[in-house]
Amino acid sequence: MKTILIVEDEVKLAQLQIDYLQNAGFTTHHLINGLDVAPWLKTNQADLILLDLMLPGCDGILVCKEIRDFSTIFIIMVTARIEEIDRLIGLEVGADDYICKPFSLREMVSRVKAIVRRLEPQPQMIINNDITLEPNYLKVIIGGNEIELSAVEFNLMQAMHKQPGRIFSRSKLMDLIYSDDRIVSDRTIDSHVKKLRKKLMEISPHQELIHSIYGAGYRYDPQLKTSLK
Repeated sequence: MKTILIVEDEVKLAQLQIDYLQNAGFTTHHLINGLDVAPWLKTNQADLILLDLMLPGCDGILVCKEIRDFSTIFIIMVTARIEEIDRLIGLEVGADDYICKPFSLREMVSRVKAIVRRLEPQPQMIINNDITLEPNYLKVIIGGNEIELSAVEFNLMQAMHKQPGRIFSRSKLMDLIYSDDRIVSDRTIDSHVKKLRKKLMEISPHQELIHSIYGAGYRYDPQLKTSLK
């Protein structure tokens, strides 16, 4: 049974989230204060976090940054501030997705179910050109060096890794990593790819694995190497 951590200071809304998620077969835990989130996660297990943006003690963006220092757990930022900049700020600090208030509780449950299904680990390791993807641990290993990815970053890497040389448009990448037909901006995909490329460069600094194709999208090609000065 998967555990969903709900971080929400609106108690009535949190109780509705708890009721709907528990009726769908999830275990839930509820926190109100942002300062309590990281300590709880360090001693307890959760599979996904619904993290409100505006919290007492410490806001959701700071909480997200703190979590990303030690965990790759899937984080959905919940916000009533719908401006695009707020969405991008949330994603830049490590959130994997967002839900805007007010939202349908049934839609929330469907979104959580879809994400949990995508996060189910595949039993086999995927190896290509000395590059190993470990779905069980959301890791990429290159030449003995490894890096942990967020769930969205791993899904991006895995999708492109399966078809080396293929150019993936941003819309195609959206379709591959988001299975619930939501509207996601090109800038959101660019933000995820930027973070993925940065992490890959940390363990493979002399080989650019993911290439930007002007006006078209992105391509994974381990044969193309880049010398860094």
